[in-house]
Amino acid sequence: MQYQPPTGNLPPPRLPQPNVPASYPPASFRPPSRMPWVLTVAVAGVAGYGAYWGYGERARLTAKAEGARSAIRAAVAAGQSLEGQLSALRDDKDALEADKAALVAARDSLAKSVEEKSSELRALKGTTDKLREKMKDEIAKGDIQLTESGGKLRVGLVDKILFDSGEASISKRGEGVLARVGAVLASIEDRQIQVSGHTDNAPISDKLKQQYPTNWELSVARATNVVRFLQEKTSVPGDHLLASGYGEYQPIASNRTAAGRAKNRRIELLLTPSLAPKRISQAALKDRHESKKKDAAKHGKHDR
Repeated sequence: MQYQPPTGNLPPPRLPQPNVPASYPPASFRPPSRMPWVLTVAVAGVAGYGAYWGYGERARLTAKAEGARSAIRAAVAAGQSLEGQLSALRDDKDALEADKAALVAARDSLAKSVEEKSSELRALKGTTDKLREKMKDEIAKGDIQLTESGGKLRVGLVDKILFDSGEASISKRGEGVLARVGAVLASIEDRQIQVSGHTDNAPISDKLKQQYPTNWELSVARATNVVRFLQEKTSVPGDHLLASGYGEYQPIASNRTAAGRAKNRRIELLLTPSLAPKRISQAALKDRHESKKKDAAKHGKHDR
Protein backbone atom coordinates (compact mmCIF):
# COMPACT_ATOMS: atom_id res chain seq x y z
CA MET A 1 0.00 0.00 0.00
CA GLN A 2 1.33 3.36 -0.98
CA TYR A 3 1.43 6.43 1.21
CA GLN A 4 -1.05 9.13 0.30
CA PRO A 5 -0.42 12.61 1.59
CA PRO A 6 -3.42 14.28 3.10
CA THR A 7 -5.28 16.80 1.10
CA GLY A 8 -7.10 19.92 2.16
CA ASN A 9 -6.20 22.76 4.52
CA LEU A 10 -4.53 20.90 7.21
CA PRO A 11 -2.06 22.43 9.61
CA PRO A 12 1.61 21.51 9.11
CA PRO A 13 2.79 18.63 11.11
CA ARG A 14 4.60 19.36 14.37
CA LEU A 15 7.92 17.87 14.76
CA PRO A 16 8.84 16.38 18.11
CA GLN A 17 10.81 18.76 20.26
CA PRO A 18 13.73 17.73 22.35
CA ASN A 19 13.13 17.37 26.04
CA VAL A 20 15.01 20.40 27.34
CA PRO A 21 14.47 22.29 30.50
CA ALA A 22 12.07 24.95 30.26
CA SER A 23 14.59 27.54 31.21
CA TYR A 24 18.47 27.32 30.75
CA PRO A 25 20.65 30.05 32.10
CA PRO A 26 23.19 31.53 29.68
CA ALA A 27 26.66 30.01 29.90
CA SER A 28 29.48 32.22 31.16
CA PHE A 29 32.85 32.41 29.09
CA ARG A 30 35.87 30.40 30.53
CA PRO A 31 39.50 30.30 28.92
CA PRO A 32 40.86 26.90 27.74
CA SER A 33 42.98 24.86 30.28
CA ARG A 34 46.86 24.76 29.95
CA MET A 35 47.20 21.31 31.53
CA PRO A 36 47.40 19.36 28.27
CA TRP A 37 50.33 21.46 27.10
CA VAL A 38 52.14 21.03 30.38
CA LEU A 39 51.61 17.32 30.22
CA THR A 40 52.82 17.25 26.64
CA VAL A 41 55.97 19.19 27.49
CA ALA A 42 56.60 17.04 30.56
CA VAL A 43 56.20 13.85 28.58
CA ALA A 44 58.46 15.16 25.85
CA GLY A 45 61.06 16.20 28.46
CA VAL A 46 60.92 12.84 30.12
CA ALA A 47 61.18 11.12 26.75
CA GLY A 48 64.14 13.31 25.78
CA TYR A 49 65.88 12.74 29.06
CA GLY A 50 65.25 9.02 28.72
CA ALA A 51 66.70 9.07 25.23
CA TYR A 52 69.67 11.11 26.42
CA TRP A 53 70.22 8.84 29.41
CA GLY A 54 69.84 5.76 27.23
CA TYR A 55 72.38 7.08 24.74
CA GLY A 56 74.84 7.90 27.56
CA GLU A 57 74.27 4.55 29.21
CA ARG A 58 74.83 2.79 25.91
CA ALA A 59 78.05 4.73 25.36
CA ARG A 60 79.15 3.92 28.91
CA LEU A 61 78.39 0.24 28.48
CA THR A 62 80.10 0.23 25.07
CA ALA A 63 83.20 1.84 26.56
CA LYS A 64 83.09 -0.58 29.45
CA ALA A 65 82.82 -3.52 27.05
CA GLU A 66 85.70 -2.18 24.97
CA GLY A 67 87.75 -1.76 28.14
CA ALA A 68 86.95 -5.34 29.08
CA ARG A 69 88.00 -6.52 25.62
CA SER A 70 91.21 -4.50 25.88
CA ALA A 71 91.87 -6.03 29.31
CA ILE A 72 91.30 -9.51 27.87
CA ARG A 73 93.68 -8.80 24.98
CA ALA A 74 96.25 -7.44 27.42
CA ALA A 75 95.81 -10.50 29.65
CA VAL A 76 96.25 -12.82 26.65
CA ALA A 77 99.38 -10.92 25.58
CA ALA A 78 100.69 -11.02 29.15
CA GLY A 79 99.97 -14.75 29.30
CA GLN A 80 101.86 -15.31 26.05
CA SER A 81 104.72 -13.17 27.35
CA LEU A 82 104.81 -15.16 30.57
CA GLU A 83 104.75 -18.40 28.60
CA GLY A 84 107.71 -17.16 26.57
CA GLN A 85 109.52 -16.15 29.74
CA LEU A 86 108.75 -19.53 31.27
CA SER A 87 110.10 -21.29 28.19
CA ALA A 88 113.22 -19.12 28.34
CA LEU A 89 113.61 -19.96 32.02
CA ARG A 90 113.30 -23.65 31.21
CA ASP A 91 115.99 -23.27 28.57
CA ASP A 92 118.17 -21.35 31.05
CA LYS A 93 117.60 -24.06 33.62
CA ASP A 94 118.59 -26.75 31.13
CA ALA A 95 121.66 -24.72 30.16
CA LEU A 96 122.59 -24.26 33.81
CA GLU A 97 122.13 -27.95 34.47
CA ALA A 98 124.30 -28.73 31.45
CA ASP A 99 126.93 -26.25 32.64
CA LYS A 100 126.76 -27.75 36.11
CA ALA A 101 127.19 -31.24 34.69
CA ALA A 102 130.11 -30.01 32.57
CA LEU A 103 131.71 -28.35 35.60
CA VAL A 104 131.24 -31.49 37.67
CA ALA A 105 132.76 -33.55 34.87
CA ALA A 106 135.63 -31.07 34.53
CA ARG A 107 136.17 -31.13 38.29
CA ASP A 108 136.18 -34.92 38.33
CA SER A 109 138.48 -34.99 35.30
CA LEU A 110 140.81 -32.48 36.94
CA ALA A 111 140.81 -34.45 40.18
CA LYS A 112 141.52 -37.60 38.21
CA SER A 113 144.28 -35.83 36.28
CA VAL A 114 145.81 -34.52 39.50
CA GLU A 115 145.67 -37.98 40.99
CA GLU A 116 147.22 -39.50 37.87
CA LYS A 117 149.91 -36.81 37.86
CA SER A 118 150.63 -37.44 41.52
CA SER A 119 150.75 -41.14 40.83
CA GLU A 120 153.14 -40.56 37.93
CA LEU A 121 155.37 -38.39 40.07
CA ARG A 122 155.42 -41.02 42.79
CA ALA A 123 156.26 -43.68 40.21
CA LEU A 124 158.96 -41.46 38.72
CA LYS A 125 160.47 -40.86 42.13
CA GLY A 126 160.39 -44.60 42.72
CA THR A 127 162.23 -45.15 39.44
CA THR A 128 164.79 -42.50 40.35
CA ASP A 129 165.35 -44.06 43.74
CA LYS A 130 165.83 -47.52 42.22
CA LEU A 131 168.32 -46.25 39.64
CA ARG A 132 170.16 -44.28 42.29
CA GLU A 133 170.44 -47.43 44.40
CA LYS A 134 171.57 -49.69 41.56
CA MET A 135 173.96 -47.20 39.99
CA LYS A 136 175.33 -45.59 43.16
CA ASP A 137 178.94 -46.43 42.33
CA GLU A 138 178.78 -44.89 38.85
CA ILE A 139 176.83 -41.92 40.22
CA ALA A 140 179.48 -41.40 42.91
CA LYS A 141 182.20 -41.37 40.24
CA GLY A 142 180.26 -38.92 38.07
CA ASP A 143 179.85 -41.40 35.22
CA ILE A 144 176.05 -41.35 35.55
CA GLN A 145 173.88 -38.34 36.29
CA LEU A 146 170.19 -38.42 37.22
CA THR A 147 168.08 -35.29 36.67
CA GLU A 148 164.39 -35.15 37.52
CA SER A 149 162.34 -32.16 36.31
CA GLY A 150 158.80 -31.46 35.13
CA GLY A 151 157.68 -35.06 35.34
CA LYS A 152 160.67 -36.19 33.27
CA LEU A 153 163.72 -38.20 34.28
CA ARG A 154 167.00 -37.78 32.43
CA VAL A 155 169.74 -40.41 32.82
CA GLY A 156 173.10 -39.34 31.45
CA LEU A 157 175.82 -41.97 30.90
CA VAL A 158 179.30 -40.97 29.73
CA ASP A 159 180.48 -42.95 26.75
CA LYS A 160 183.51 -44.53 28.46
CA ILE A 161 181.35 -46.80 30.63
CA LEU A 162 179.46 -48.07 27.56
CA PHE A 163 181.84 -47.96 24.58
CA ASP A 164 185.48 -48.22 23.72
CA SER A 165 187.00 -45.11 22.20
CA GLY A 166 185.57 -44.37 18.74
CA GLU A 167 183.39 -47.47 18.78
CA ALA A 168 179.62 -47.88 18.63
CA SER A 169 179.51 -51.48 19.88
CA ILE A 170 178.71 -51.85 23.57
CA SER A 171 181.65 -52.99 25.68
CA LYS A 172 181.51 -55.72 28.31
CA ARG A 173 181.50 -53.10 31.03
CA GLY A 174 178.76 -51.29 29.19
CA GLU A 175 176.62 -54.42 29.04
CA GLY A 176 176.81 -54.75 32.81
CA VAL A 177 175.83 -51.12 33.30
CA LEU A 178 172.91 -51.33 30.84
CA ALA A 179 171.73 -54.61 32.38
CA ARG A 180 171.24 -52.88 35.73
CA VAL A 181 169.61 -49.87 34.14
CA GLY A 182 167.35 -52.06 31.98
CA ALA A 183 166.19 -54.07 35.01
CA VAL A 184 164.67 -50.88 36.40
CA LEU A 185 163.31 -49.56 33.08
CA ALA A 186 161.59 -52.87 32.19
CA SER A 187 159.14 -52.45 35.09
CA ILE A 188 158.03 -48.95 34.06
CA GLU A 189 154.63 -48.50 32.41
CA ASP A 190 153.22 -45.56 30.43
CA ARG A 191 156.65 -44.11 29.84
CA GLN A 192 158.50 -43.43 26.63
CA ILE A 193 162.27 -43.88 26.81
CA GLN A 194 164.18 -41.78 24.32
CA VAL A 195 167.79 -42.91 23.91
CA SER A 196 169.92 -40.21 22.31
CA GLY A 197 173.56 -40.34 21.26
CA HIS A 198 175.88 -37.33 21.61
CA THR A 199 179.52 -36.74 20.63
CA ASP A 200 182.14 -34.04 21.02
CA ASN A 201 183.23 -31.92 18.08
CA ALA A 202 186.36 -33.90 17.32
CA PRO A 203 186.40 -35.18 13.72
CA ILE A 204 186.05 -38.92 13.08
CA SER A 205 189.43 -40.60 12.69
CA ASP A 206 190.48 -41.86 9.28
CA LYS A 207 190.26 -45.42 10.58
CA LEU A 208 186.52 -45.05 11.34
CA LYS A 209 185.45 -42.73 8.55
CA GLN A 210 184.46 -45.55 6.24
CA GLN A 211 182.00 -46.87 8.86
CA TYR A 212 181.01 -43.54 10.45
CA PRO A 213 181.65 -40.69 8.04
CA THR A 214 180.61 -38.04 10.59
CA ASN A 215 179.61 -37.71 14.22
CA TRP A 216 175.98 -37.97 13.08
CA GLU A 217 176.39 -41.61 12.10
CA LEU A 218 178.40 -42.42 15.23
CA SER A 219 175.83 -40.88 17.61
CA VAL A 220 172.90 -42.62 15.90
CA ALA A 221 174.71 -45.99 15.83
CA ARG A 222 175.50 -45.82 19.56
CA ALA A 223 171.88 -44.88 20.44
CA THR A 224 170.53 -47.69 18.25
CA ASN A 225 172.80 -50.29 19.85
CA VAL A 226 171.70 -49.20 23.34
CA VAL A 227 168.01 -49.47 22.32
CA ARG A 228 168.54 -52.96 20.90
CA PHE A 229 170.34 -54.09 24.04
CA LEU A 230 167.59 -52.80 26.33
CA GLN A 231 164.90 -54.51 24.28
CA GLU A 232 166.68 -57.80 23.57
CA LYS A 233 168.64 -58.31 26.78
CA THR A 234 166.58 -56.63 29.51
CA SER A 235 163.04 -57.01 28.09
CA VAL A 236 162.19 -53.33 27.89
CA PRO A 237 159.14 -53.15 25.54
CA GLY A 238 160.14 -51.99 22.10
CA ASP A 239 157.16 -49.64 21.83
CA HIS A 240 158.56 -47.73 24.83
CA LEU A 241 161.91 -47.08 23.13
CA LEU A 242 163.08 -44.42 20.69
CA ALA A 243 166.60 -43.95 19.25
CA SER A 244 167.98 -40.62 18.06
CA GLY A 245 171.35 -39.06 17.36
CA TYR A 246 172.38 -35.41 17.82
CA GLY A 247 176.03 -35.64 16.82
CA GLU A 248 178.05 -32.81 18.32
CA TYR A 249 175.22 -30.23 18.32
CA GLN A 250 173.86 -30.44 21.86
CA PRO A 251 176.94 -30.14 24.11
CA ILE A 252 176.57 -29.81 27.88
CA ALA A 253 180.14 -28.58 28.40
CA SER A 254 182.87 -26.76 26.51
CA ASN A 255 184.71 -28.75 23.86
CA ARG A 256 187.87 -26.73 24.52
CA THR A 257 188.98 -29.01 27.33
CA ALA A 258 189.41 -32.76 27.57
CA ALA A 259 187.08 -32.90 30.57
CA GLY A 260 184.42 -30.97 28.69
CA ARG A 261 184.71 -33.18 25.63
CA ALA A 262 184.41 -36.26 27.86
CA LYS A 263 181.10 -34.96 29.26
CA ASN A 264 179.76 -34.25 25.79
CA ARG A 265 180.44 -37.81 24.61
CA ARG A 266 177.44 -39.44 26.25
CA ILE A 267 174.25 -41.44 25.98
CA GLU A 268 171.10 -39.90 27.47
CA LEU A 269 167.95 -41.75 28.43
CA LEU A 270 164.97 -39.41 28.73
CA LEU A 271 161.88 -40.85 30.40
CA THR A 272 158.70 -38.96 29.45
CA PRO A 273 154.96 -39.71 29.73
CA SER A 274 153.86 -42.04 26.96
CA LEU A 275 152.22 -40.36 23.96
CA ALA A 276 150.43 -43.55 22.95
CA PRO A 277 146.65 -43.38 23.51
CA LYS A 278 145.41 -45.44 26.40
CA ARG A 279 143.09 -48.29 25.67
CA ILE A 280 139.47 -47.76 26.70
CA SER A 281 137.74 -50.72 28.30
CA GLN A 282 134.49 -52.09 26.89
CA ALA A 283 132.69 -51.11 30.09
CA ALA A 284 133.85 -47.50 29.72
CA LEU A 285 132.74 -47.45 26.08
CA LYS A 286 129.32 -48.82 27.07
CA ASP A 287 128.94 -46.17 29.78
CA ARG A 288 129.78 -43.41 27.31
CA HIS A 289 127.25 -44.81 24.81
CA GLU A 290 124.48 -44.95 27.44
CA SER A 291 125.31 -41.41 28.58
CA LYS A 292 125.02 -40.08 25.02
CA LYS A 293 121.66 -41.84 24.57
CA LYS A 294 120.29 -40.28 27.76
CA ASP A 295 121.46 -36.82 26.70
CA ALA A 296 119.85 -37.23 23.27
CA ALA A 297 116.56 -38.38 24.82
CA LYS A 298 116.58 -35.45 27.25
CA HIS A 299 117.12 -32.87 24.52
CA GLY A 300 114.47 -34.50 22.34
CA LYS A 301 111.92 -34.29 25.17
CA HIS A 302 112.58 -30.58 25.67
CA ASP A 303 112.28 -29.90 21.94
CA ARG A 304 108.75 -31.32 22.00
